[in-house]
Order: sequence, then C-alpha cells, then structure tokens
Amino acid sequence: MSIVVNGLAVAPPGDPRVSLLDHLRETLHLTGTKKGCNQGACGACTVLVDGERILSCLALAVQYDGRDITTIEGLAEGDALHPLQAAFIEHDGFQCGYCTPGQICSAIGMAAEAKRGVPSHVSADLGGAVTLTREEVQERMSGNLCRCGAHNGIIDAILETAMMEEGA
Repeated sequence: MSIVVNGLAVAPPGDPRVSLLDHLRETLHLTGTKKGCNQGACGACTVLVDGERILSCLALAVQYDGRDITTIEGLAEGDALHPLQAAFIEHDGFQCGYCTPGQICSAIGMAAEAKRGVPSHVSADLGGAVTLTREEVQERMSGNLCRCGAHNGIIDAILETAMMEEGA
C-alpha cells in the first residue's frame, strides 16, 4: 500500500484514522497545505487527487492508496513556478499567504472541471466547456476563503491564467 505524493510513492500512516492533511503536514513535512478550520469550510487544505480538488482535512490518508496527490509543493517544475503561482505574484493574489496554497490548488482543479464541462450554479450553458467569466470563477472558488482581502487579485490571477490556457 502506498500513496503517490508529488510524484513520489510514500507509505500511508500507520494509524488509519489520520487525515490526509495531517499525514501531509506531520509525517511528510509538506507544510504548504494549511490547516485552517479543520472542518472543510475554508479550503485552506485543498490539494489535488488525480487532478481533482479535495479538502484534505476531511479525507483519511488511507483512502488514497495508489492515488496521485499533488500539493502546492508539487506544482512548480524545478525553479519554474506554475503559471498560476506566477500570476498570483503578479496580481497580488495573496497578503498573509495562508490561504494561497489551497486557493491555487483549488483553482487548478476548478479550471479542469470547467474544461470538462462541469457546470456551476451560475453556468448559463449546461453542455460543453464552460467559459470562465469573473462571475463563474467567483462562484466556483467560493469554498476557498481569504480573510485578508486579496479576493480581487486571486480572481484576476485565475482569469489571466485561464485566458492564457484558452489561447494555447
């Protein structure tokens, strides 16, 4: 039994009751993923599992045997930031930075959902790829809270990155 975290196979915790969040932070020392509310309400602990966003505080690590988990530490390629990480810097999409890893992981998962045509509450068209407008991104990112007021920078960074990907 092993979990793949940022491309490396790691052992699951010895105790099956350990959350994925605690396993990442306490056992694997990947402290980019943050423990905010520890109740699934703030999004600070968001990571990607097989490319889909999940709240790691609500997941048991043993549930992810053989699955591919990506944390904020796994997004950059060497010294090159992920395009969304660079956009967060450019648009001041962070202040204290506590929510930033969860915001970025959630945004990457959200963009993939939109490409697959997964609608949100505000989606006008329920078929085909979803256009990421400001309203659409705000709705889809509503589960990731920023208490510092960097909301506009976060949305601008996501929109810029989504437009770059659409143009590619």
